[in-house]
Amino acid sequence: MAERNTSKSKRAEAAKGTTASKSEDASAAEVAGLKAELAAARARIAELEQKQADTINRIDWVIDSLHNLTE
Repeated sequence: MAERNTSKSKRAEAAKGTTASKSEDASAAEVAGLKAELAAARARIAELEQKQADTINRIDWVIDSLHNLTE
């Protein structure tokens, strides 16, 4: 019986593996990018919350100062 040549199917499987690997690498890079973007957004939110708290404190101080002037 003649032997069957399976070299084409092995090459096709290797190509599929390479494509899957590239796709996984791209997905991992995208995930890393999104995590970095999320960390930057969280830092910005914390900064804005601190500025808001500082502004509220300053307004409260001004109001208290005005009340002290009228007493």
